[in-house]
Amino acid sequence: MKFLCQIWFDTEKSKLVPQEEWDVLTQKCILSDNRWRDSGHLITALALHDPETAVTVRVRDGALSATDGPFAEIKEHLGGFVLIEAKDIRQATEIASAFPIADYASIEVRPAYSIQERE
Repeated sequence: MKFLCQIWFDTEKSKLVPQEEWDVLTQKCILSDNRWRDSGHLITALALHDPETAVTVRVRDGALSATDGPFAEIKEHLGGFVLIEAKDIRQATEIASAFPIADYASIEVRPAYSIQERE
């Protein structure tokens, strides 16, 4: 089964982490990602730029609206995601809990499926 691990940061707290600490964490995450990829569990992992770089798109009654920034004021922001393969939610949770980023963020683990292959 595939599971999406969404990495959520407290927006204000994450701004307080020194860049040197982020740099060390990034290296730990790269090593962790490589280990999970080599084991066959990691499908993809991507970090996201700050919420201010986003554009929110809406189509209502055929009219397109594109707004700079996130949809709403947020206390937490989505900082990245990891798509993994695991036998069940328990194993997926165990894998996510081993990600070094878990010390800095909340990780939401959710089963994922292809809408073309929905069970």
